[in-house]
Amino acid sequence: MSRTLFGHPRGLAVLFGTEMWERMSYYGMRALLVGYLVKYLLLPGHVEHVLFYPQVRTFFEALAGAQTVQSFSSLIYGTYMGLVYATPLLGGWLADNFLGQRRTALIGMVLMAFGHFMMAAEALLFPALLVLIFGGGLFKANTSSQVGLMYETGDPRRDGGYAIFYIGINLGAFIAPFVCGTLGEEVGWHYGFASAGVGILFGLVVYLAGWRHLPPDTRQTVKIVREKLTRKEWQSVGALLLLVIPLTIYWACNEQGGNTIALWSIDNTDRAINLFGWHTQIPFTWFQAMNPFVIFTGTPLLLALWQRQGVRQPSSPMKMVLGCFLMTAANLLMAFAAWQGGKAHWLWLAVYFSVMTVGEIYLYPACLSLFSKVAPLRIASLMMGVVFVPNFLGGGFLQGWLGTFWDKMDKSAFFAMIAALATVAGLIIWAFERPLRPYLEEKS
Repeated sequence: MSRTLFGHPRGLAVLFGTEMWERMSYYGMRALLVGYLVKYLLLPGHVEHVLFYPQVRTFFEALAGAQTVQSFSSLIYGTYMGLVYATPLLGGWLADNFLGQRRTALIGMVLMAFGHFMMAAEALLFPALLVLIFGGGLFKANTSSQVGLMYETGDPRRDGGYAIFYIGINLGAFIAPFVCGTLGEEVGWHYGFASAGVGILFGLVVYLAGWRHLPPDTRQTVKIVREKLTRKEWQSVGALLLLVIPLTIYWACNEQGGNTIALWSIDNTDRAINLFGWHTQIPFTWFQAMNPFVIFTGTPLLLALWQRQGVRQPSSPMKMVLGCFLMTAANLLMAFAAWQGGKAHWLWLAVYFSVMTVGEIYLYPACLSLFSKVAPLRIASLMMGVVFVPNFLGGGFLQGWLGTFWDKMDKSAFFAMIAALATVAGLIIWAFERPLRPYLEEKS
């Protein structure tokens, strides 16, 4: 079998490139969204032209009471983020039962291209978000599951394959703020959103060009049976579902990076910089590039560390525990920066993103690999969709609700609250690790 990309299956390079461009479009739009809503679209003179605005605002105020522009933007952002990570369940079910992984992902990319170009029109905010939600759901679970399908049972390269795949995700996320963010902030919001649409078209080209290297759909390699899962399979599924609880809390903390941390970078950060006599101000969207930059530079170092540790490296659940505790440390740093008062130097944000991102490298690839190894093969894509349920519940709705406290709380207290939640998530996974160990064995 031919190999490329450090000895991994050739299809990994295809999925790496596809995911890189898709994430460039996703994170480019994400870097702009809160600033676009708070500083432009939801202000008088623009908001009157947004289709379905009165209905959406009425709905959210019926649930959460009267809203300021900032809190309403946080709820929109949180709902979008949540539903983007809920629809992979639909995408996984369609792939496992009807369309296969490859076609489902392809349809998802086409929908996302339409959605990003629709975002360039002010009136189409809510229809565009809806199209992006369904497109992302069809795409996300099926590229992630295809990575695992390239490896045989027991193949030790699987964890490394997901870590390399994660580098692709974050290379795209790193590029996004500099391209989409700069265009949106310096040229015009609509140019930024349109550039995200161009990004997903590049991903579509890569995917189609590498089609023959992608793994066969599970519907072609596994006879579809309508039997119930075995007792052992149900126990494994149940163990994975229990991990959803603490992971939901973790992602509620992590996704503040695109919500309240973005607002902190706009309003509470001294972004001035002096380079050899050249004075300028760092665009707020550029800080969104720090998380992916640390991921694709730090991941190879952690991979080398894990390889050196060999059998002594932490188990997948314990890597997730470390990820939660590093999130705690990052938010405690921000609590200290806020406690000092005044505008904080931009280096505080640099340290925050560095610490929390090392934790993310520990947590996320280990989580993807664990679900790929343990989930029954005939529901592989559906269970990969379950990986994103914590992003749906925590990274979406819970983080959006937490963001509504940004204007109501002292900023130091807000960051301390996020740190406490991350600690709780880590302690829950730690408590689960030993009891769940027998049920998290790799499927045969």
